[in-house]
Amino acid sequence: MRTKICGITSFEDAMEAVEAGADALGFVFYEPSPRYISPYDAKRIITKLPPFVEKVGLFVNVDAQIINSYIQESGCTLAQLHFEAPKELYEQLFVPYIKVIRAKTKEDIKKYKDEYRLVDAYCEAYGGTGKRLNIEWFKDNDNSKIILAGGLDASNVATLKEYGFYGVDVSSGVEISHGKKDPRKVRAFITNARK
Repeated sequence: MRTKICGITSFEDAMEAVEAGADALGFVFYEPSPRYISPYDAKRIITKLPPFVEKVGLFVNVDAQIINSYIQESGCTLAQLHFEAPKELYEQLFVPYIKVIRAKTKEDIKKYKDEYRLVDAYCEAYGGTGKRLNIEWFKDNDNSKIILAGGLDASNVATLKEYGFYGVDVSSGVEISHGKKDPRKVRAFITNARK
């Protein structure tokens, strides 16, 4: 499974994740989040990263203009949209994007089934809460275009292999504190996701 380490706020954490084998890094452009980073500060990290690492900007309840401008300013390569947006917003984006499903029911995971999408547990806050989805929902489902998030850590990620997810996304499960990653947890998470 491919791995994304989200909520990156420092170059040190970014490089620890890259050196451990992360496929993608997430930068939270949502100001109420304790993991918020400005596009300017994200750019200072991104410009020093090696090539072939996906840089993902996370957005909540903003318009296409902000998404386009933050992605361009920061150097991110993909927008991750944590909100239901009208069709017009997607049409106005100049950047690649992935939709996030905040699943409340088993039926929710089938939304956008022909697209790559990130599936997270629904909660009032956005991202990084450590809330876990009912994994039974994914039995006998085609999960090959799903990136699973929510409540993952090094101890449970290996158990997901049988479900055939495209990838996994972690934030709080590899942290010492909000926005500060634990290098040992990051390495263990990536190793176990790839076993």
